[in-house]
Amino acid sequence: MTPDRLRSKWSDGEVTLGGWLLTVDPLVAATAGSIGFDYVGIDVQHGAATLTTTPGLVAALAARTTPLVRVAENSGTAIGAALDAGALGVIVPLVESADQARAAVAACRYPPDGARSFGPAHARVLWGADYGSWANDSVACIPMIETARGLGNVEDIMAVPGVDAVYVGPADLSLSLGLPPSLDQDDPAFDDALARITTAARRQGVVAGVHAEAALTDKRAEQGFTMITVAVDQPLLTVALARALSVGREVAERGGA
Repeated sequence: MTPDRLRSKWSDGEVTLGGWLLTVDPLVAATAGSIGFDYVGIDVQHGAATLTTTPGLVAALAARTTPLVRVAENSGTAIGAALDAGALGVIVPLVESADQARAAVAACRYPPDGARSFGPAHARVLWGADYGSWANDSVACIPMIETARGLGNVEDIMAVPGVDAVYVGPADLSLSLGLPPSLDQDDPAFDDALARITTAARRQGVVAGVHAEAALTDKRAEQGFTMITVAVDQPLLTVALARALSVGREVAERGGA
């Protein structure tokens, strides 16, 4: 596993598929890391991960996939902590303007390119003592487009130097468009929004990413997304456990008849 593996695939135009962790169990993280995802996102914004648990989750992923962290907010403290933990990219929520995108980029880069404070203790353990010499070129800054205002400024956001990808939050984007929260919609306004994002991404040479599920992979790839999250641990665990319980109850009821 080389630090630039995900970015190399993006440069080659490959569609990259990712997993997502809402839980903080190290066995779940290690399992997700072993499957073959191109990246796995650790969700600090809406999941159970914290500043304390993120380094262990990153370490569980780092050997065999690219660890990304969705931070809780667009701040130097939140972004710096995720990168110091060894994440090779940060997904930054609720970016709605070029100025906010510039702030996210600055938090990802050491001076003179940015304003990141130097102290990558855990990152250097995972990636080597020379981490500081290549981090600015390899760490991915990924603003989220998930509001109508962000959509309206998407071209300006993607034009900010140092923005490597954008990541669509479909539930929040749906809400912002007056639709119920969902990974997908039948409403043309939603498809138009996605088309605007992928068109701008192609124009600016930025990767278009989206939160999705396995059943939406073909559709999102056809729409121009090359970073597609296809599996989230907690809902998949819920479905699997419920299915097992249902089968078990059916068997038990037949046996007792």
